[in-house]
This record gives sequence, structure tokens and C-alpha cells, in this order.
Amino acid sequence: MENQNKPVSFFRFEDLRIYHKSLDYFNWIIEQAKANNPYEQKFILEPLANAAIKISVNIAEGSSRHKLQFVNFLKDAKTAVRECVVLSTMAFKSGAFTNQQYEQSKEILVEMTKMLGAMIVSLQRSTNREEVDIDPKQDFNNVGEVDFEY
Repeated sequence: MENQNKPVSFFRFEDLRIYHKSLDYFNWIIEQAKANNPYEQKFILEPLANAAIKISVNIAEGSSRHKLQFVNFLKDAKTAVRECVVLSTMAFKSGAFTNQQYEQSKEILVEMTKMLGAMIVSLQRSTNREEVDIDPKQDFNNVGEVDFEY
């Protein structure tokens, strides 16, 4: 049998489901924008697409940092998700989104919020487990050699 394991990518964020979900959401927004007039595209859907970009970028940028910094970037990604919620609501209220498009957008955003929240909790727990009570007699010659894998 062939090896069916997916190869790990060079950039760790490319292995994260939330990263791919955020890219899918951005592409979904672009598809919705094609049917709108230039005014709706410029003032509503363009800011929505920009907020969606922030989600993906924060995930990618944070993944190269240590866990506590990654948590902060994931929180910034959640902020961008909330921005998308506001802009989706504006799109719906202005007529740029149908009720179906609005509900679909909200469904995806809720799912991404849950995924980001779960990652944040997981990283915070693993960081807390790594904290050790410091013994004043401990040898600190190798301090700084901590592996921050997640």
C-alpha cells in the first residue's frame, strides 16, 4: 500500500485546519463579491475581504513564534473574525448579502471562533504545564533551551 500520510509542510501553519478554513472563507467572500455592484464591493465587501485576510495572516505569523506569542496572534485572529461578523451584518443590512449569504457567513465565522478558541486554550494549558517551580539550588546552565513545539 502507498503511504497515505500527508507530508508535513515546511511552514507549520499550512498544516493547521483553521488556516485552511480562513482561506476558504476569504475565497467565499471573493465569490460573493462578484455578483455585487462596485459601490457594495468597495465599501462593504472589500473591508470584509481585508478582515478575512487578517485572520489568515495572524495565524501564519503567530505560528512561527513561541506559544505565548502565538496565543496573542490567535487572539488577534479572533478579533478579525469579530470584525467579519460586523461587516457581514452590514453587508446583509445594506442588501449586499442575502439572508442565505449572511447565515452562511455567520456559520463559518462561528466555527472559526470555536477553532481559534480551542487552539488558544490548548496552547495556554500546554504552556502552564511547562512552568516549573524554581528551586534556588537548581543548575541554570542550560536555561533557554526550551522546545516550544505544539
